[in-house]
This record gives sequence, C-alpha cells and structure tokens, in this order.
Amino acid sequence: IVCNGYQSSHLYQSFLIANEHNFSWSDCFHCCSDNSARPLSLSGHVGFDSLPDQLVNKSTCQGFCFNILCIGETGIGKSTLMDTLFNTNFENCESSHFEPQVKLRAQTYDLQESNVRLRLTVVNTVGFGDQMNKHDSFQPVVDYIDRQYETYLQEELKIKRSLHNYHDSRLHACLYFISPSGHSLKSLDLVTMKKLDSKVNIIPVIAKADTISKSELHKFKIKIMSELVSNGVQIYQFPLDDETVAKVNTTMNGHLPFAVVGSTEEVLVGNKMVKARQYPWGVVQVENESHCDFVKLREMLICVNMEDLREQTHTRHYELYRRCKLEEMGFRDTDPESKPVSLQETYEAKRTEFLQELQRREEEMRQLFVQRVKEKESELKDAERELQGRFEQLKRLHAEERNVLEDKRRVLEEDQSSFNKRRAAAQLLQAQSLNVNGKKDKDRKK
Repeated sequence: IVCNGYQSSHLYQSFLIANEHNFSWSDCFHCCSDNSARPLSLSGHVGFDSLPDQLVNKSTCQGFCFNILCIGETGIGKSTLMDTLFNTNFENCESSHFEPQVKLRAQTYDLQESNVRLRLTVVNTVGFGDQMNKHDSFQPVVDYIDRQYETYLQEELKIKRSLHNYHDSRLHACLYFISPSGHSLKSLDLVTMKKLDSKVNIIPVIAKADTISKSELHKFKIKIMSELVSNGVQIYQFPLDDETVAKVNTTMNGHLPFAVVGSTEEVLVGNKMVKARQYPWGVVQVENESHCDFVKLREMLICVNMEDLREQTHTRHYELYRRCKLEEMGFRDTDPESKPVSLQETYEAKRTEFLQELQRREEEMRQLFVQRVKEKESELKDAERELQGRFEQLKRLHAEERNVLEDKRRVLEEDQSSFNKRRAAAQLLQAQSLNVNGKKDKDRKK
C-alpha cells in the first residue's frame, strides 16, 4: 500500500528502491492511514516476508549511481582526495591556474565492490577561484546543477519514460574544499555556498589539514561554523531520524567541517604499509583519526549516509526545483478557493490562457502591422510629393533655360543673316571694282 508516510531504519536506508525512483521503503509498505483497516493474524507462512530480500536482490542487480561535485581552488587536493576515498586512481589530468573562466569537467566510472556495482560521477570545477574577477565564479556551477535537474525533469515529463535505465546525473553531494588559512572563510566561499545550499548537499572539508596545528584547526572549525550560521548557509546535516545511526551522526555533526588529508602513497610505519604523507619531520597517516578526519568523512559519506544523500537530492533539492519550474509554467495544486485542481483542468486553463495570449499578441501584431503600413504609406506619399515638387521645379528651370537658349539662337541667326548680307554687298562691290579696273587697262593698251 503506497502512501505519503515516512519512517526509516538501517535496512531501509541501506538499499536503493526499485528503478532508482529514490523513494524510501516505508513509502511502499507503510500502513494506510485509514483506521478502519482490520489487523489480522496469519495462520501459516505466506511468504511476503521475503520482500526485503527481493528488493535487495533487484537493487543489487540494477546497481547504484552516486555523483559528487568537488569545488575548490586549483591545487587544493580535490583529485587526490577522490583517489584516496575510493582507493583507486581516476587518472585526472592536471588543471592550469590560468583558465579564463570556471569550467566543470565530469567523468564517470564504473566501480565494483563485492557484488555491488556503483556508477560514480566526479565533477571537478576547473579554474575555480583562479580569475582576478571572481564575481561570477559560482554561476557556471549553479548553471550545471540546474541543467542536470532540467534534464531529469524533461525525462520525467515524457510520455514514454525510461527512468529504470536512465543515467541520473543529478549531484548527490558537494564536497566544498576550504583553504587551511586558519583565519576565516573567503568571501567567494560564503557567496558560493549560499548560492548552492538550496540546490545540493554541501559537506565542507578543510583541505590539506596537515598544514595547520591542532589548536588552530579546532579554532578554525568553530570560526567556519560560526560564519556559516551567521550568513545563513545551510550545509548538509547527517540525519538523526534513524535510531541505528543517530548516535554516530550526532557525533559526526559536531566534527563538521572535516579536516582531511589525501594521499595515495604508501609508507612503511612500523611493520605495516599505510597511506600517508611523509615529511622530513614525520609521517601523517591518512587513516589515522588522531591525524585527520579522513576516516570520518569516508564513513559518513559512503558507508552510512550515501543513500540519505541520494534521497535528500531527490526529495528536497530536486523537488524544490521541480515545484518552482512547474509554478513558472503555471501549474497549481489548488485554485484560488483552495480546492484541488486536476492536471487536466490546469492544462486546459493554461491552454486557454495561452490561446488568449496568442490571440492578443496576434491582434497587437496586426494592429502594429496596419500602423506600420499606414506610416509607410504616409512616408511614401510625402516622398512622392517631394519628388513631384522637385520635378516641377526642374521643369520650370528647364523651360527657362530653353527660352534663354531660344533667344540666343534667334539673336545668333539675325547676326548671321546680317553678316551674310554684308558679305554679299562686299563681294558685289569688289566685283564691280574689278570690272572697272579691267576696262581702264584695256583702254590704256589701245
């Protein structure tokens, strides 16, 4: 019987519920709240007491996934800690200190321990805190987390869903690496954690804790927690609702943030090889709880609370994103009168609203088009009148120039006619003069 009740136990918290839907065991088998149900005793063995075993076998066959986001400055030891946590070598390439902006690099690995398979995704923030202007260093991280939630939501809203074999890329835990300055948190750390606390489970860790003394480390932890509380940053608290792990989780909540040291090198201490960092003055053992909190972090992150981190991601952070997204889309659970509204009614109301908005915009565009056409016609008419006026003006100028040319042509023709007359008269006088001179010469000869 499925209902909204919730209770936890160590067995329920240890295994993933079928098909990675991230709902708890109690959501499947919690008793119905109807008090009219009659309790009955069985007269013999039925067999449904094997349901936990069936669930374990099915979950083991399907495998599990876990996604970790590592945030910290370049060279602070993120990759080394991941290698140490999972006792392997992820073969990460070194990052440069000269990245122009923050980039997120995700790498997925298939791990197996005994008969349990784990698909682990490690997301590293390349170039975080290396830029001169760190104002928007957190934005690529926020965008990446939102993209993973959006991808899952789109898959969930499909008609034909395949969530049983869907690779869940939502981030289940964020290890925020704090520089071991011994003074206080940087402004970038506070701003980034404040932006992420509603989107991912933040577990602060003090990196390279072997560079600070024990007394300074204790004061540094108190200072960090005080600053987180005063700035309203909500970090992940290990759950206390399960009696089997409440005691250890209560103790570990008092050790936050964990001061860790990572190393994959093995050093001979006594007659035993241990993971450690060797210095000229001595050896820092990674798995020695008197040297650092690495064992505490591994126990809390992997052995005790991994399933709770997955569940919190789904029931808290993803549900918050999903609710905000659906509210932005206009979906509501109740109407203004606080009456329940079905999805069909909400869809029809949203569709009607969309069609009305579409018609309104079409009408606005039509009116705008008509107005633009009228404005264009007016501009064309003004341009036509201007061209017509220029044409008339040019026509008048042409007529005036033509009249002037006609007058000049007429004067020229008159001058030419007068010149021809004078030339003819001159030629006639010259001819007469030649005739007279010729007669005189003849008479003189005679």
